[in-house]
Amino acid sequence: NTVIFVPMKLPYSVTFLGTGTSQGIPVIGSEHPVCLSKNPKDKRLRVSVLLQWDDYNYVIDCGPDFRTQMLRNNVKHLNAVLLTHDHSDHTAGLDDIRPFCFKQSGFVTFYAEPKVYEALHKRFEYIFTSENKYPGAPTIKEEEILNLENFRIGGKTVIPIRSLHNNLPVLGFRIEGFTYLTDVKTISLSEIEKIKGTDVLVVNALREAPHPSHLTLSEALELIEKIQPKKAYLTHISHLLGFHDEVEAKLPANVHLAYDGLKIKI
Repeated sequence: NTVIFVPMKLPYSVTFLGTGTSQGIPVIGSEHPVCLSKNPKDKRLRVSVLLQWDDYNYVIDCGPDFRTQMLRNNVKHLNAVLLTHDHSDHTAGLDDIRPFCFKQSGFVTFYAEPKVYEALHKRFEYIFTSENKYPGAPTIKEEEILNLENFRIGGKTVIPIRSLHNNLPVLGFRIEGFTYLTDVKTISLSEIEKIKGTDVLVVNALREAPHPSHLTLSEALELIEKIQPKKAYLTHISHLLGFHDEVEAKLPANVHLAYDGLKIKI
């Protein structure tokens, strides 16, 4: 009898480095009760996740809290950064990749769409210039995500997912049984089909009240219902959504509020 060996998908972990909206929680100068909360789960850095398997470390988005997030989670090396879009709360930490550049091969690989690189070239001209570049500046190896084509990282296939952040096209990413969506307001049925069958879905849920560029809590729950993942985690959360424990208690059994430092296995 012929024995057929099926390659086993090795489990990997996802650490939520940050789960807050663009201002983070607490908001500077705010007297809102959630901003004054003593519960660590109500303290939220800007959104990012760390993906780890074998000896690989990948980060999705590189916001202004990137340095703090790397130190908190004792990240010693970084294989690449995947960018969803170019807004500052997702890219302002670019300069803080320098220690990884110095320790590793002199650069850090990024995966992003061409329009994202165009914006970053303007905002971080000193990083991307080829003339008289300052010797202490970081170096980014640009890998372009074109036409939503799949790409490979660390032996795993990444499926880009298109959505709109108001009118701005942004990316989410599916890696095997895990899908990460942030800054979503609308998403087409064809892109939803690419997500179906995922075990764990992460999606933004800003607050209860309507917002022009982010899913509200009710809209996020409707999307989760369409996709039917085994588990879902909400991220990119505003202080206006409420206290972590109170919101968590009202959610469906398979839906949870993510919080900074939460680690899950895929």
